[in-house]
Amino acid sequence: MPGHFEPLPGGGAAVALDEVEISIIRSLAVQLLELIGPGPAEDAPGDPLAELFADGPSEPPSDPVLRRLFPDAYTDPGQAPASAREAEERRAYSAEFRRYTENDLRAGKRDNALAVVRSLDALAAEAAGEGGAVLRLSAQESQRWLGALNDLRLAIGARLEITDEDDTDLLYRLPDEDPRKPMVMAYLWLGGLQETLVSTLLP
Repeated sequence: MPGHFEPLPGGGAAVALDEVEISIIRSLAVQLLELIGPGPAEDAPGDPLAELFADGPSEPPSDPVLRRLFPDAYTDPGQAPASAREAEERRAYSAEFRRYTENDLRAGKRDNALAVVRSLDALAAEAAGEGGAVLRLSAQESQRWLGALNDLRLAIGARLEITDEDDTDLLYRLPDEDPRKPMVMAYLWLGGLQETLVSTLLP
């Protein structure tokens, strides 16, 4: 179980984490929450309908991590538009789609990251003085963790400018003195956690 998820009887998954691992994942999840930012209802406290009826942004985020987390729906980086008119149509469709969906997407990603933070806070209390503990997740919690792990890897991948599998292969050959090394190690470790968590959810 150390370092990877295993299925639990009746559904769900479990993984043994030490105090350092708990701290790393929690810190990354908190940073993700800060990056995603509050929802409309948090910007307008006291108005429970604010988030329900608020329009999302129509322009893509300027931050490359947020652009990776919230990509345009009608653009394909690998395929250039055939004409200026097609490019303009894609931008218009993407803006409209973003306006009506991004708030919900952000809320889902916030909920997933918060679920990770809360489960790790409970685990940290259990692990204190023991050096580690076993995190046990229900099937629903496993899905939230899976979403959060995916978002964390996308965020780190954007910072590392990873765009394809060849970039990932290069990460293994980085020298220890490279300043990106700690981020690379986190990226690869989270990838292993994500892969084993996926396998526990397969029928």
